[in-house]
Amino acid sequence: MLRKIFKAPRLYNFTALAWNILVVYLAYFLCRVVFYLVNTHTYSGTDMGHVASLFWAGEIFDTSAIIYTNIIIILMFLLPLHMKETSGYYKVARWIFTIVNGLSVCANLIDCVYFQYTGKRTTLSVFREFGNDAGNMANIMGKQFLDNWYLVFLAALVCWGLYKFFRQPKHLHVHRLKAYYITNSVLLLALIPLCIAGMRGGFTTATRPITISNANQYANNPSETGLILNTPFAIIRTFNKKPFITPNYMTADQALRYFNPVHVGSGDKAFKPMNVVVLIMESFGKQHFGFYNEHLRPGGYDGFTPFLDSLMVHEALTFEYSYANGRKSIEGMPSILSGIPNFVESFFLTPASLNDLSGLARELSENKGYYSAFFHGAMNGSMGFEAFAHSTGFQDYFGRTEYNDDPNYNGDDDFDGTWAIWDEEFLQFYCDRMNEMKQPFMTSVFTASSHTPFALPERYKGVFPKGDHPIQECVAYSDNALRKFFDKARKQPWFNNTLFVITSDHTSGQVDPLYSTSLGYFDVPIIFYAPSDSTLRGYDKEKIVEQTDIMPTVLSYLGYDLPFIAFGEDILSTPADSTFAIHWLNGSEEYQMVYGRFVTNFDGDHVATAYDYRNDPLLKHDIKASMPQDTLQYMEAKTKAIVQQYMQSMNENQLVVK
Repeated sequence: MLRKIFKAPRLYNFTALAWNILVVYLAYFLCRVVFYLVNTHTYSGTDMGHVASLFWAGEIFDTSAIIYTNIIIILMFLLPLHMKETSGYYKVARWIFTIVNGLSVCANLIDCVYFQYTGKRTTLSVFREFGNDAGNMANIMGKQFLDNWYLVFLAALVCWGLYKFFRQPKHLHVHRLKAYYITNSVLLLALIPLCIAGMRGGFTTATRPITISNANQYANNPSETGLILNTPFAIIRTFNKKPFITPNYMTADQALRYFNPVHVGSGDKAFKPMNVVVLIMESFGKQHFGFYNEHLRPGGYDGFTPFLDSLMVHEALTFEYSYANGRKSIEGMPSILSGIPNFVESFFLTPASLNDLSGLARELSENKGYYSAFFHGAMNGSMGFEAFAHSTGFQDYFGRTEYNDDPNYNGDDDFDGTWAIWDEEFLQFYCDRMNEMKQPFMTSVFTASSHTPFALPERYKGVFPKGDHPIQECVAYSDNALRKFFDKARKQPWFNNTLFVITSDHTSGQVDPLYSTSLGYFDVPIIFYAPSDSTLRGYDKEKIVEQTDIMPTVLSYLGYDLPFIAFGEDILSTPADSTFAIHWLNGSEEYQMVYGRFVTNFDGDHVATAYDYRNDPLLKHDIKASMPQDTLQYMEAKTKAIVQQYMQSMNENQLVVK
């Protein structure tokens, strides 16, 4: 009986549509399988039963994305207009179906690789992030297509399958118009609420439309949300999203008891007009250092940064628990230079980036007479760095244009072909320009060579160890470039009067499980080095440090005596049991607080999970119920206080002391 009903001519449109939607579901399922296989190292500790449950949960998000992207096809098949029943009409429908769903498949397959660098599914922000770098992105994509040719082949094969397996109604000639109109009208009216429910993720009006954070309901840790979600859904759900909403967790006075972003300055010591040099090394996560990883693997771990390892052993101060505040380059720069963490959305991409801003450059140049300059070897304006440098107080910007204008260098002959001037040449240029500056000065450089497509100058190919990830050979090259920079800098008259800060914008190229956790994804070095200060040395294994601590630490070290705003602490004078770090987890939309030996994940309402990361570094055992409850309550309250003050500062233009 049921078979006869679905074979009825008046239902041919519906059955053909059902078949086509089933084909799309199969394409999404295939993409999820490939995503899992490409990112197996991320899910190596997950049993297959749980992986299957993540796949099943993913169907909820697939349904939403498939209905959103195929709504035109649904209407084309079910609109009760018999005039549409022609072969030409369904040829058009076939191409719309293939193009729309082909783009969705390509987006999912691209994220199989891109997820390794961001730890989340791609959202709409990535198009704003690289909006001014279309040429570079085209080069990157070309290189990635070659490196991941099998995904390109698979994408083409799936798109061909979408076209090939598309079904139009079996018979196009309509004999009984009355039955045709009634049946198709009823089907369309019945499917409207079903489609709305599918897009929203539930049937009742009390159900909020699902968003990317709903994946937490099915995941045991944030990295699993990448397996649950799909890229079209992530893009759709971040369209026209307001980045910052100020919560009302507590009163302003209560929030200040837990954290105060206003630093009053050091009034009890004389100001030291030392030069400040901040080196931001592209993608230099701790994964690549031998110094931090003595016990990472049986038999030892040499790492790829022999110069920085030696510097930390003999001359600098660094920390076992030090973290980035974001996962992208555009998130590292505000954290390092202005004490602005990354919450919800990359600061560069939000209206708050137009607020009054401060930072190391502005505080020192406007109030202490410093000269300030920012250096980045890419095309001027790339990544929005030049605009941010200007807005945060840097007086000058030196990019690829200025490098090309310097007769002492080879101009575009030293261009890597994709992003920027090679690190070795640009760091030499950086040193030469500082030789021309009047002291005191505050400068920062952002390197670029340790970045996809992981290219090296011809003369260095085969020189450095390759490691387990393509980035590690480039890290070794950039570490050597840094060694040559310091070899030259040590001979300059300004060297001994300088405080160097060395860190990374974010992590990348994680290989070992320790660096593939929600905490490991933020594990970067933070190094303070003052050649003339023998007290600023050692390896601190207790304090928790993050990039937003750099600005208040540097200013306090200099004896800066004026108030300023930064969402960090002076790490040199703050007791170890008062230090903390806080991160925004893009994939799960949670705030991660690190305090003492615990790390908590706060979902916006309450702490969802907690771990003893010092005894459970892979974060496998949720101890929320068994950890000291006063500590849990304190960490939740502190997270709320920081988030509330951050959002208020962003929305009310309160990022400088007025």
